Amino acid sequence: MAFGALGTAGSFAGSAAAAQVRPEVLLTAFAGLVLLVAVLMLRRSQRPEADTAREPGPMLSLRPLACACPRVLKVVVTASAVGLLTGFFGVGGGFALVPALVLALSIPMPVAVGTSLLVIAVNSATALTARASTGATGVDWTVVVAFTVVAVLGSLVGGRLTARLPPRQLNRAFAVLLVAVAAYTAATNAPALF
Repeated sequence: MAFGALGTAGSFAGSAAAAQVRPEVLLTAFAGLVLLVAVLMLRRSQRPEADTAREPGPMLSLRPLACACPRVLKVVVTASAVGLLTGFFGVGGGFALVPALVLALSIPMPVAVGTSLLVIAVNSATALTARASTGATGVDWTVVVAFTVVAVLGSLVGGRLTARLPPRQLNRAFAVLLVAVAAYTAATNAPALF
């Protein structure tokens, strides 16, 4: 919840900035970002897996008064960046969030996938509200409902697969998916820039 709330300001700022940029430029930049994230995810999958059994403890506590301030700062910066990307590129999916949770916050892939769902809902609702307030084009609710139904069904199937695969394989599969998305997005939008 804290991650989603912190990303809200970034979503508004990103949406306002995106209104000033041509769609082809946005999508080509998005392809570049996704490709960079894919490379980082592939590199991470090559490293030995960290010990995920250890619980780091709370970041903030009142009794006794304690603050793991470097961790708090990392969450604030990461959440704000994810919110900014969500608003700017119009992506609410795991393309920005899951890599942020895995790469910046060192959350294991299965936990990052589960955590991302609620954060995605918060950031996406914020970005949609921001775009609507800037006079963005109307929403095709037929597409939204159809896409949501299919996405929910896909999430149920994906949840079962996630439980059966080791985190390293999930990292690699996600990185391959990111490369495919980046390649398709770049191929369909980059030519319009020239």
